[in-house]
Amino acid sequence: MDSAGTTPTTLERELAIEQAHVDLVYEHLEQATRSARKVASQGQDIYRSDRETWVREEDGTALFERDAFAFQAARRLAILDAEHEGLVFGRLDHTDGEVRYIGRIGVRDAEYEPLVIDWRARAAEPFYRATPSDPMDVVRRRVLRCRNDIVIGIEDDLLDNSHTRDDLVIIGDGALMAALKRARGPRMRDIVATIQAEQDEAIRADHQGVTVISGGPGTGKTVVALHRAAYLLYSNRRRFERGGILVVGPSGLFMDYIERVLPSLGEDSVTLRPIGGVAVDTLGFTASRIDAADAANLKGSLRMVPLLKRLVNLPLLDAGTDQAPLRVTVKGEPLTLDAATLGRIRRDVLTRTKANAGRPAAEAAVMAALYEQLPTELEMDLETMTELVSDSALYRMFLQAWWPDLTPTDVLRRLASPQAVARVGEGILDAAEQATLAASFAFEDWSVADTALLDELVAALGPIAPDEAEDPLLFLGEGTETAELVTTADWLRDVREVDPHADPHDTFTHLLVDEAQDISPMQWRMLRRRGSQASWTIVGDPAQSSWPDLAESEKALADLIGSSPHRTFRLSTNYRSPAEVFELAAQIVRRDFPQADLPVAVRSTGVEPELLSASEESLVGDLDATLARLAGEVQGTIGVIVAPSRLPGLAVAELASADGHRGRISFVSPLNAKGLEYDAVVVVGPDEIVAESPGGVRVLYVALTRPTQRLVTLDVGRSAGAWRESLQ
Repeated sequence: MDSAGTTPTTLERELAIEQAHVDLVYEHLEQATRSARKVASQGQDIYRSDRETWVREEDGTALFERDAFAFQAARRLAILDAEHEGLVFGRLDHTDGEVRYIGRIGVRDAEYEPLVIDWRARAAEPFYRATPSDPMDVVRRRVLRCRNDIVIGIEDDLLDNSHTRDDLVIIGDGALMAALKRARGPRMRDIVATIQAEQDEAIRADHQGVTVISGGPGTGKTVVALHRAAYLLYSNRRRFERGGILVVGPSGLFMDYIERVLPSLGEDSVTLRPIGGVAVDTLGFTASRIDAADAANLKGSLRMVPLLKRLVNLPLLDAGTDQAPLRVTVKGEPLTLDAATLGRIRRDVLTRTKANAGRPAAEAAVMAALYEQLPTELEMDLETMTELVSDSALYRMFLQAWWPDLTPTDVLRRLASPQAVARVGEGILDAAEQATLAASFAFEDWSVADTALLDELVAALGPIAPDEAEDPLLFLGEGTETAELVTTADWLRDVREVDPHADPHDTFTHLLVDEAQDISPMQWRMLRRRGSQASWTIVGDPAQSSWPDLAESEKALADLIGSSPHRTFRLSTNYRSPAEVFELAAQIVRRDFPQADLPVAVRSTGVEPELLSASEESLVGDLDATLARLAGEVQGTIGVIVAPSRLPGLAVAELASADGHRGRISFVSPLNAKGLEYDAVVVVGPDEIVAESPGGVRVLYVALTRPTQRLVTLDVGRSAGAWRESLQ
């Protein structure tokens, strides 16, 4: 007999009942798949034309219909093929005797009766929202745990005692607690079956304007947000599938962690990008390196906006001295423009146009200024003088150096020069900040914070105009291997004039930003460019913020919301952290952030956190022994969270425990641990984490709330342990 008082025979009988229904669902799913494959195959055989030289109008229409036919068939196949893993996950037994099965997509039988109801449909709403106080005509809610197409477990919630039948079996201690007690794997579980009422309310909120989902660690903010994205696609598919949904997370590691959640719900119209990859559409690369705290704070501040404007306006001829004047000769007459005149022309042009589109206007202004100096006795018009000056090699060299085509990377790399930083940072940054900023560009690769600056420069510089000397190839040359009929339109379809006013970046209909408390003001500007007309879902917790200036972040968020309709949902229950662990973490964060929104931890393991110490010499051995012990106490993953300065050395240390449990133990920095969870966590050097993190104690709070079962802290050195001063 198990803890719920159910004999194995009863459990086996219930499993067999559910397995029979799941088998029936998969049988119809296979039939639908075969039908879709047949349709796709037939689409290639019909509407064929026997003409090889030209296509009649009626044949063209038929070919279009064939392609549309095949596309829809292929799309249906993709959906069906993706739903073979854990398709059915829930069952509702209603007071009137009706039984509804809930799954990732809807499946019907030959009579068009529903075998499975799509989880986003209105009929599935009670599966998430029903509670004992408001059962919504549901007697029993059952969660099915499946491995592929095999039912391996059942968990029940009895919601309405007044309609309980004698033959109604209740198995397990509740779906939610059982899901939380199970070990975590390397991918986030699709816990769609355990979403509670307050979470479901946020998922199904109106799409217009801005939806803010707040809550402390372990409240399920990320899961709620991802399921909201799927729900928006389901409820307003034409709008969001056409415009797209962008999901932004704190790191590539985090995006890998959640990548299966939305595909497992049948949605593939969502773009996932880490914050360091948001600008991949304009830059062509994703950044993962994290700057030191002081440099990251500078690069994320709005003070970079005027600094970058000065940088764009800074001539390339010499970043450390005044601009050399322009000297040309026309019919033996020397004409000169000094640095002040050239600077005035440059500033005037850049107020009216972007840098890469401004050369024609700048050149015209230069010619006009030179013409004013031309002696009247030469009796030469402006056009003639322009032709003479333009033919000069000296002038062409000057123009290329004074107003070159600029790329964002070339411009930003200039900040590696302390002299350039001093010129553009005067009055914006003090001397120490200028030195910090210049030193941060000593790396060959770009940092996460750099991508927002580069994207700002993309917007400021504009696209580089194409070379007018390059003409598209309109006719095939001799010896070409192209055998099919190719039209001029085919060759020209990718040849288009660069529009200097067009957006160089992708735009989306909805943006979902997770861990929003860590988004810097400069990163908010980067995100707004991709959602200027979008609706937003913003997920975060200020108490976990790594951004030091919370007032600046709050202002950036307020500017984003503006006068748009907005709503806020607070998730109040911590499902992840054991109460023993969360009480320790709460005491730590209260000292630094008294206004922290602390959820209620509903689980208890009976195991208090371990607060250990080690010397520098014994650290590796002590950590190895701790990991070996934890590996025997928990079945799932173990995270070792370490300050950035110490992480590389520990990650490559020879640990017998890591070798013996490869795949279970991960070494990660505090910032990269955001949004992740492990069954057990060892926080190495808490004081070092506080000192090296831009958010200080708030980042330590993040590290302490990652475990679902065991927490161990390991102070390093004799003077360590200052972080524990607030503990009772």
